[in-house]
Amino acid sequence: MAVHLTRIYTRTGDAGSTRLGNNEVAAKTDPRIVAYADVDECNAALGVALALGALAPDIRSVLTAIQNDLFDVGADLCNPLADDPPYPPLRITETYVTRLEGWCDEYNEQLPALDSFVLPGGTPGASLLHVARTVARRAERSAWALIEEDPDRTGPLPAKYLNRLSDLLFILARTANGPAGDVKWVPGGQAG
Repeated sequence: MAVHLTRIYTRTGDAGSTRLGNNEVAAKTDPRIVAYADVDECNAALGVALALGALAPDIRSVLTAIQNDLFDVGADLCNPLADDPPYPPLRITETYVTRLEGWCDEYNEQLPALDSFVLPGGTPGASLLHVARTVARRAERSAWALIEEDPDRTGPLPAKYLNRLSDLLFILARTANGPAGDVKWVPGGQAG
């Protein structure tokens, strides 16, 4: 499916509304818009990690695939569920989630077991992946808020995907720290 963008600005959103994928008008503050905007922000955070993080080629490959997936997640969220739509929209399937779980297992097997919480930091790549992880968590919360607000027109798989994505980004951040290892939380370490 090709997407053709002939103009970037349209002025139609200047009054605080926009159109969903099904052409329905929605306020820019609508939970559906918030959900897929947070997904877009997560994708941008991954772009920064790819641009500045000096990440290993295998991690870069995974993140690039995820960036494409996130456009699919946004496409799903911007098209409310409907019976017999004139143009069947792109939907997230369980296969997307299973692929993330495969990467989680693959990379987690290479890491030492955790004996403490991990501070978001370490190498630039790991730090940027932690930022993307927290944005993915926010996007997940926004997707669940949308499901609560509009349950009959919103499927759960985009939220499930985002939940698993944040798990994977945590694992990849640990991987990106490499031999330097995790920056571990020391409970009460600064208390006195």
